[in-house]
Amino acid sequence: MSTANTAFILVASILVLFMTPGLAFFYGGLVSRRNVVNTMLSVFFICGIAILLWVAIGYELAFNGDIGGIIGIVHHFFLTHLNLNHVLANGLPTGVYLLFQMMFAIITPALFVGAIVGRTRFKFLLWFIVLWSVLLYYPMVHMVWSANGLLAHIGMIDFAGGTVVHINAGITAFVLSAFLGRRHNYGQELQHYNLPWVLLGTTILWIGWYGFNAGSALAMNSVALQAALTTTVTTATSMIAWMILDIMIVGKPTLVGVCTGTLCGLVGITPGAGYVTLAGSFWIGILAVAASYTFITLLKPRIGVDDALDAFGCHGVSGIMGSIVTGLFATKTVNKTIPENGLFYGGGFKLLGAQLFGTVATIIFVAVLCVILISLLRLVVPMRVDAAEEDLGLDQGEHGESVDYIVKGDRDILNHQAEFQGQMARLQQRHK
Repeated sequence: MSTANTAFILVASILVLFMTPGLAFFYGGLVSRRNVVNTMLSVFFICGIAILLWVAIGYELAFNGDIGGIIGIVHHFFLTHLNLNHVLANGLPTGVYLLFQMMFAIITPALFVGAIVGRTRFKFLLWFIVLWSVLLYYPMVHMVWSANGLLAHIGMIDFAGGTVVHINAGITAFVLSAFLGRRHNYGQELQHYNLPWVLLGTTILWIGWYGFNAGSALAMNSVALQAALTTTVTTATSMIAWMILDIMIVGKPTLVGVCTGTLCGLVGITPGAGYVTLAGSFWIGILAVAASYTFITLLKPRIGVDDALDAFGCHGVSGIMGSIVTGLFATKTVNKTIPENGLFYGGGFKLLGAQLFGTVATIIFVAVLCVILISLLRLVVPMRVDAAEEDLGLDQGEHGESVDYIVKGDRDILNHQAEFQGQMARLQQRHK
């Protein structure tokens, strides 16, 4: 066992886990006051359900055995008799690699929650995440990151989850939004609950992303360092690019825009973080924001699909762009393990072609299975809350809780505002 690599991946795993509560604050700050609890719970409870699924069957389906390059085989239910101390070629024990990949299984379904806030029944979301993990996420992990995976065999590369995580979650968000239909207040300006939470969530996500991207080197080496540097440069580039676009088009910079641009950069660099130079990472940041900004501001209103918090616009679009342009900017000078140099580094169209094929295949695979899964599941479990509950807010309708609590004395004041105003007015007159 390599103690250095093992310690590094343990820390990276903790950082990736940290991203999920960060995402809860990011989404919770963006939604309206009536849906904060529902949104944050819908993200955070995935920590529990995804961990149990992963140790029961997920790790085995993703990495053990092979059926057609698409899915693995469960030989060790709940990891029974699996040797977690077996040391892999890079010096990592199986248990540490299993833990690291578990954190990806948590954060990925949490990403598409932002698309469907304010109108989805919690029971439907619970069953959807369970089935989606088994039918979509574990096969995607196997196809891309397993030695026997179908997409891995064609030469497609995905350093930290452009296809497995972001395109997967982004396309799922789009399909779910299309099935749900628009919110009652669609088209009205959304009153965000807490913008400081949005900044807090963005900061936590950025910090956690170093575990996500640098940790995907699976060793404390030069590739991990490169992934950390490219992640930093791309994110900074995307943040400033989005802010400049807001100043030019909207007329003023916005905190939500800066945070959105930051997230697009993090997503865009994910598939190529350990494969590209710093110059390449700069251009990936520009391209990711150009694609996502164009979709969110120009195409989304015309399409009319109500992706509430732009989960597809950020994760799907920037993930697609990042996955494709990795075929342009990847170079063996950064990572000798890649099969070919990218187009801009003398490798011709071979890697770019593999990236295009893998990206399109991922989109089709996820979209088709999502349509089938949603169509069947909603026959058994109602998908959308009724109009009255949507107007009331899902915090009360689904959970009976509120984000802002009122103590008894404050409630009495609110119930008798006119009386208290009169008393205060007389008090003020006496002081005059």
